[in-house]
Amino acid sequence: MKKLVLAAALSAAATAGYAGNMQPPVMEAPVIVEDTNASSSSAGVWVPLVLLAIVAAVIIAD
Repeated sequence: MKKLVLAAALSAAATAGYAGNMQPPVMEAPVIVEDTNASSSSAGVWVPLVLLAIVAAVIIAD
Protein backbone atom coordinates (compact mmCIF):
# COMPACT_ATOMS: atom_id res chain seq x y z
CA MET A 1 0.00 0.00 0.00
CA LYS A 2 2.86 2.34 0.82
CA LYS A 3 4.47 1.67 -2.55
CA LEU A 4 1.21 2.48 -4.32
CA VAL A 5 0.88 5.81 -2.49
CA LEU A 6 4.56 6.59 -3.14
CA ALA A 7 4.16 5.75 -6.84
CA ALA A 8 1.05 7.96 -7.09
CA ALA A 9 2.83 10.86 -5.37
CA LEU A 10 5.89 10.56 -7.62
CA SER A 11 3.68 10.30 -10.68
CA ALA A 12 1.77 13.44 -9.69
CA ALA A 13 5.02 15.32 -8.99
CA ALA A 14 6.51 14.28 -12.33
CA THR A 15 3.51 15.44 -14.38
CA ALA A 16 3.44 18.84 -12.65
CA GLY A 17 7.00 19.46 -13.87
CA TYR A 18 5.92 19.21 -17.51
CA ALA A 19 2.89 21.48 -17.17
CA GLY A 20 4.35 24.45 -19.03
CA ASN A 21 6.74 25.20 -21.85
CA MET A 22 9.12 27.97 -22.83
CA GLN A 23 7.11 29.32 -25.75
CA PRO A 24 5.49 32.73 -25.35
CA PRO A 25 1.74 32.71 -24.74
CA VAL A 26 -0.49 32.98 -27.81
CA MET A 27 -2.74 36.03 -27.65
CA GLU A 28 -5.90 36.05 -29.72
CA ALA A 29 -6.58 39.08 -31.87
CA PRO A 30 -9.35 41.34 -30.55
CA VAL A 31 -12.71 41.14 -32.30
CA ILE A 32 -13.68 44.44 -33.93
CA VAL A 33 -17.36 45.02 -34.66
CA GLU A 34 -18.12 47.71 -37.20
CA ASP A 35 -21.52 49.32 -37.68
CA THR A 36 -22.59 49.21 -41.28
CA ASN A 37 -24.92 51.83 -42.62
CA ALA A 38 -27.06 51.67 -45.73
CA SER A 39 -25.21 52.51 -48.93
CA SER A 40 -27.45 55.50 -49.50
CA SER A 41 -29.45 57.76 -47.22
CA SER A 42 -32.45 57.52 -49.57
CA ALA A 43 -32.44 53.72 -49.69
CA GLY A 44 -35.59 53.52 -47.55
CA VAL A 45 -37.48 55.94 -49.82
CA TRP A 46 -37.58 53.75 -52.93
CA VAL A 47 -40.12 51.22 -51.67
CA PRO A 48 -42.79 53.80 -50.72
CA LEU A 49 -42.19 55.66 -54.00
CA VAL A 50 -42.72 52.49 -56.02
CA LEU A 51 -45.88 51.68 -54.06
CA LEU A 52 -47.15 55.23 -54.61
CA ALA A 53 -46.47 54.92 -58.34
CA ILE A 54 -48.41 51.64 -58.48
CA VAL A 55 -51.38 53.17 -56.61
CA ALA A 56 -51.29 56.20 -58.92
CA ALA A 57 -51.23 53.93 -61.99
CA VAL A 58 -54.25 52.00 -60.68
CA ILE A 59 -56.17 55.23 -59.99
CA ILE A 60 -55.37 56.64 -63.43
CA ALA A 61 -56.36 53.39 -65.17
CA ASP A 62 -59.68 53.26 -63.33
